[in-house]
Amino acid sequence: MKKRIMAMVMTIAMGTMMFAGCGTEGTSGSTDAAPKAETSEATESKTVESEATGSEEAVVSTEEAGPLLSKIKESGKLVVGTASGYPPYEFVDITSADQAVIGVDMELAQAIADELGVELEVQDMTFSALLASIPAGTVDMAIAGVSPTDERRETMDFSDSYLFADQVVIINKSDADKYKTFDDLKGATLAAEKSTTQESLVQELLPDNTLVSLDHVPECILELKNGKVDGVVVESIVGEQYILADDTLQFADAKFDRQKEAAIVINKGNEDLLEILNKVIKENQDAGNFDAWVTKYSQIVVDNAQ
Repeated sequence: MKKRIMAMVMTIAMGTMMFAGCGTEGTSGSTDAAPKAETSEATESKTVESEATGSEEAVVSTEEAGPLLSKIKESGKLVVGTASGYPPYEFVDITSADQAVIGVDMELAQAIADELGVELEVQDMTFSALLASIPAGTVDMAIAGVSPTDERRETMDFSDSYLFADQVVIINKSDADKYKTFDDLKGATLAAEKSTTQESLVQELLPDNTLVSLDHVPECILELKNGKVDGVVVESIVGEQYILADDTLQFADAKFDRQKEAAIVINKGNEDLLEILNKVIKENQDAGNFDAWVTKYSQIVVDNAQ
């Protein structure tokens, strides 16, 4: 079983490192593109048929659209930034020929591209670089399980939240009796992904603890397996991937009394695009697709490690 979790971690880590040098230039293969929108000469809204669903959906003309939606429609391409190594949200499928980034967030990204009638381009980078890419305009939006914190809302806009999870700590089962209450976490050496709400929680609520901040969750798990940290702070949806694959790991009874939400990030001043994003999110929530996607990609991570 230990070999299994190490294989899973190394699988994710290898895929992550393969894209790490790409920065904002790395892309994954896009799926079949829907027809491009009309140019700025179009003055009326038109209706197109989505290739993914076959349904008729209203498409806003570029003259009526805000700055970001106009850019997307005119280019015929939606550029989505993400940060792989965060299953089941997004991770590199190293078993595929094109080494594509797959996961829950990539399903959502494709649904948005289909709604807009454009191609999808995915740019993979570290999470800290991803947050900087929005105000810089490097990508059109970030879909990477990003939490809509008050600090982030000052400079960026967020869609409605589409997934919710607890903030938890992964520990070795042999240490289960050590971490029963939150106070038991005081003094523990904890790891978390850089620039995340998990990192912020440790800094805010356990300021005297030693915090090891790393670029990707798989690196944090390796530190735990190698005995260099006592626990890894993650959201429960992500942590479950590692718990399922290794019976020597578990969630500590002690956890943070904060819930993690995931939302899409775009630049401010694009309310029309936000409306479309919220529409796509609601449709997929109502259809039960997010739960189905979590189950699907959780299983793929485990299967790839066997």
